[in-house]
Amino acid sequence: MAQYATGNREDALDIVQDSMLTLVRRYGDRSASDWGPLFQCILQSRINDWHRRSKVRKRLRAWLSFGGDDDEEEADPLQQLPDERAREPADQLAGVQAIEHLDSALRKLPLRQQQAFLLRIWEGMDVKATAQAMNCSEGSVKTHYFRAVQSLRQQLGEHWP
Repeated sequence: MAQYATGNREDALDIVQDSMLTLVRRYGDRSASDWGPLFQCILQSRINDWHRRSKVRKRLRAWLSFGGDDDEEEADPLQQLPDERAREPADQLAGVQAIEHLDSALRKLPLRQQQAFLLRIWEGMDVKATAQAMNCSEGSVKTHYFRAVQSLRQQLGEHWP
């Protein structure tokens, strides 16, 4: 979820790590059943903080005409090994393309719609827990989720079964 929100794996891992540490420090004494919603609330807060800081950084970089580094990462050698359990190439390609289209469509969603969709579908949270995690009303969660689903259906059309 953090990776979709930030578009950067390293930033996402930092956000998740910070959220986990905050959960342990502040809420370690709570029951284990409370940890899930608390963690999601902390995570969403950290993602929002990251977006605020990113806006400030972008403004500063534009003002200073400072560009970022374009370091290219080396390919992971483990990624080059053949998969022994591989499916038929045509099926595999169709699956990869469908996932790429879903990934692209999720990244295009507004942040609140993205959060509502991922919390409800990927995390399996109900409307009440999602509302607590997003710090909004249950009606807002339903609206954001509905709009996300409609947008994804429209964008994915023929690419998703």
